[in-house]
Amino acid sequence: MARVPRDPGDETAWILRLQQEVEQLKEAVASHAVVDQAIGVIVALGRVTPDEGWAILREVSQHTNIKLRNVSELILIWGRSGEMPEEIGTELETLLDRHGPTQIPGAPPLE
Repeated sequence: MARVPRDPGDETAWILRLQQEVEQLKEAVASHAVVDQAIGVIVALGRVTPDEGWAILREVSQHTNIKLRNVSELILIWGRSGEMPEEIGTELETLLDRHGPTQIPGAPPLE
């Protein structure tokens, strides 16, 4: 852990750095929650495992060249409104076809 500076000018810079770090950490936590929720939507609607949901989300992001958080946000909007940009919808459908659906234990067999 960094030591608290003794010079008042250094203290101000140190406090500013800590404030920036706190803001970055808050943003990371919020981003992580959005990604986790999007994985949940993919898992529920695509009948895939959470690991497959993560892989699908990551691949959609890579194949469309859209940041993972932004793809996640668009998937959450899609889950609420049914609207999704065509490029993401097409890629998501392709990847879901390739990865799933996974048979749910105790569920009737998939046809």
